[in-house]
Amino acid sequence: MKTKNLIILLLMSITTQAQQFVGDWKGELDVQGMKLEIIFHIAQKDNVYTSTMDVPMQGASGVAIDKTEVNNNAITLKAQQMGIEFGGAFKNGQIVGEFRQGGMNLPLTLSSFENKLPGNTALPSSKQELDMLKAYDKGNFNYSVSDYFAKPKASGFQLSPNGKYMSYREKDENNKRHVYVKELATGNIKKVIEEKEELLRGYGWINDERLFFSMDKGGDENYHIYGVNIDGNNLKDLTPFDGVQASIDNILKEQKDYIIVSMNKNNKQVFEPFKLNIVTGELVQLYKNEDVANPIQGYEFDKDGNLRGFSKLANGVQNEMYYKDNKTGEFNLLLTTNWDDTFSIISFNYASKNKDEAYVLTNLDSDKTRVVLYDLAAKKVLKEIFSNPTFDVNGLKLARKRNYEIDNFSYEGEKYEIIPVSKLYKDIYGQMKKEFPNKEAYIVDYDDNETQFLVVVQSDKLYGTYYQYDAKTKKFKLLYDLMPQLKEADMAEMRPIQFKSRDGKTIYGYITLPKEALQGKKVPLIVNPHGGPQGVRDSWGFNPETQLLASRGYATLQVNFRISGGYGKEFLQAGFKQIGRKLMDDVEDGVAYAIEQGWVDKDKIAIYGGSHGGYATLMGLVKTPDLYACGVNYVGVSNIFTFFDSFPEYWKPYKEIVKQIWYDLDNPEEAAIAKEVSPVFQINKIKKPLFVIQGANDPRVNISESDQIVTGLRAKGFEVPYMVKYDEGHGFGKEENSIDMYEATLGFLAKNLKK
Repeated sequence: MKTKNLIILLLMSITTQAQQFVGDWKGELDVQGMKLEIIFHIAQKDNVYTSTMDVPMQGASGVAIDKTEVNNNAITLKAQQMGIEFGGAFKNGQIVGEFRQGGMNLPLTLSSFENKLPGNTALPSSKQELDMLKAYDKGNFNYSVSDYFAKPKASGFQLSPNGKYMSYREKDENNKRHVYVKELATGNIKKVIEEKEELLRGYGWINDERLFFSMDKGGDENYHIYGVNIDGNNLKDLTPFDGVQASIDNILKEQKDYIIVSMNKNNKQVFEPFKLNIVTGELVQLYKNEDVANPIQGYEFDKDGNLRGFSKLANGVQNEMYYKDNKTGEFNLLLTTNWDDTFSIISFNYASKNKDEAYVLTNLDSDKTRVVLYDLAAKKVLKEIFSNPTFDVNGLKLARKRNYEIDNFSYEGEKYEIIPVSKLYKDIYGQMKKEFPNKEAYIVDYDDNETQFLVVVQSDKLYGTYYQYDAKTKKFKLLYDLMPQLKEADMAEMRPIQFKSRDGKTIYGYITLPKEALQGKKVPLIVNPHGGPQGVRDSWGFNPETQLLASRGYATLQVNFRISGGYGKEFLQAGFKQIGRKLMDDVEDGVAYAIEQGWVDKDKIAIYGGSHGGYATLMGLVKTPDLYACGVNYVGVSNIFTFFDSFPEYWKPYKEIVKQIWYDLDNPEEAAIAKEVSPVFQINKIKKPLFVIQGANDPRVNISESDQIVTGLRAKGFEVPYMVKYDEGHGFGKEENSIDMYEATLGFLAKNLKK
């Protein structure tokens, strides 16, 4: 009897020891000075152990472990295909052991943690499954995915305000893009900002001594703003608030240590302005935004940091513009407009003695936005400044150094157009046309004294080349070729197109044609609807995506369907409450146009897009199931109802506007339409293969949107490859993740279009 009890106790002890390995474990490898996080997920069912591995820095998740062996207090994990093995023992609540791969034996201690990964972690395809998909992209290609999507070795060139320094981002061997500052007179270079685990989302100069940069966490879009001296010292998180999104509204050049930032610090749904000392971090709130039902959505500051006006969102769908009386200091209602009307102050007219004069971008009494000179106190247009009959004007640029004279106007038609006005700009743009014929050249930066300029030269076949222009010598000096590995002669033509929709509207867009199509061969077509959808558009220029597809023999069609921006108010409004319907009609009419031109094989057409483009992919497979051979949905909406329910807090004040753009789910008739155009409810109509891609931390299109469509299709017996990156948000920002995504996408397209 005693012996039997002893055996039972011993078995219980072994089982308890074994179960202590079940769960989620993480640790760090030190690989030649680089810290690499390794995560293991260990499970047990019916006394059988299984496990998977994640390597977040490399974008790998769900890597299958072939062998998981538990022996009393020890565990061994083997991924034989990758040549990886980990052996360890349970000690003081940790697993202490050794990680072995490629002849390296590295110590690794794993600690238990609570895995709070978003979404259903059982759904994403394994690394092995996605690698098998990639293998379909085979052939003797001149260029690899990384040739198009590896970040440039150097990029982001900027001049300091005094022109003594130039900053830029440079990539190291681990794909981290640090910020360097070069003293132009001496050539001395200093690393100022080090990119670590989180991506630098942007950076720039505040004054001659200090730079800013912004970061979020894994793509959650809660940006923090940091400041740092040009020697790398005094690094400070200037907005150290968890769950808060900060952005720079104004850099006060007349007060060099100050900027104005907007933050939803006091209420997650609304943003308020703060004056921020970029050296000390001192914050002073400049105005309160307390009426959440009618929130302020934009602030107008002058060059001296004085609040001159603001716009409120009233009743959810109207803009109320308030302007400060310069005599009384009171803010009075200037005008009330619909939310989709434009009346925005580009700049106050500092060249005028009248302090109430401003350059305004407006379409209040026109279809296309135009620039006017406006008296904000008298509430009247003083002068028409610039307009275009076909396209919306983007704005104008003023010269601070030359008493704020107008330098240029800009608008985007088939291509981006700059209209020089000042003598300086006419001279420089005239020289650029001679120096860079058949290219698009733009001034992208210059110092306060206008002695040094940075110019970018581009085309549909040239990614971009930086030049430095000296105003004294009037000479251009080659600074940097962003993508030297991509030869212009090998790149495809991006051709502007226009056609009539089935209801008679003129629709603009672009088609990128591989050389085979220009030689008369009918090629497969990738239809690529843009995101947004409202107010967004596709543009002419070098597009790594369409060039990559062209390198594999695919044409790419990009349609600026109704609701796209830049074509006037009527064109924008024509797409309201037509998402999934007439927007899709315009895309289909574009496909018909491409077929009529003899460019494409009508039996080999795929649809691929991100965000709204991902939604359009799903709707394309639902609405016209025989038109497309397959689809790729990248961070796309699948269910309009859950999409609305998952809005981030700072989107909620705009819900009434979203109802006007999409559908009012409180209206039974519109709710019924929304259900008809929610792909998740129309899964039975999907007949063609689908690949789904998602960033797990996406605050705009929640991971549940992708989980729903994958779950629904798999329940129907569909094989749906599903890539999830747990360190990304609404679109992939990390180089290794982008390359991984495009390699898998090419494999999926080849599998379904090159049969």
